[in-house]
Amino acid sequence: MNDIPRPHPDKKRLFACVFCGSSHGVDPVYAATAKRLGELLAASGYGLVFGGGNVGLMGEVARAARDGGVPVQGILPDFLKHLEPPLKAKEKVLITPDLQTRKLKMLAMSDAFIILPGGLGTLDEYFEVVTSAQLRVFAKPIIVVDVGGYYAPLLALLENIVKQGFAKPEALKLHHRVTTADDAIATLNRLLAPQVEA
Repeated sequence: MNDIPRPHPDKKRLFACVFCGSSHGVDPVYAATAKRLGELLAASGYGLVFGGGNVGLMGEVARAARDGGVPVQGILPDFLKHLEPPLKAKEKVLITPDLQTRKLKMLAMSDAFIILPGGLGTLDEYFEVVTSAQLRVFAKPIIVVDVGGYYAPLLALLENIVKQGFAKPEALKLHHRVTTADDAIATLNRLLAPQVEA
């Protein structure tokens, strides 16, 4: 893996936002991939922005990144504090009044987005960032980790949207599809390298 060096003290640390499930899912590979991603984010020196909960895949990513020694920023709507309690140590938690403000904060605080398997909330977050990229609100990398073909139906839907004339073919290039955490970090390193070297 082509790791980027940890940020120089005088340089801004880059943060990757990970969208993923607040459950573990039925296949243990989802949790293993989430944990591996957190470990690799830390090994490459990226800070983590995530949904704030100490549950499901969110918790796996956050604990691994935290234990790797990088900053972890949780962003949690007030009404979810009791359903998705935050980590207890070394995590900054920003409480927002609602989901919409949470997403705005995530977009603003992150230099890239990685999407792991998840439910309706994860899909909502994916479409938020991919639509923002399509409308050129930002030009930040979006990486979909298609673990075990989990996102095959989503990718087929996107292709049909283009086929039916509701989006241009360029829409299919708004995200980068990978299948493993290692490939996600390698892609992230490649796409963010100019910012690190600047």
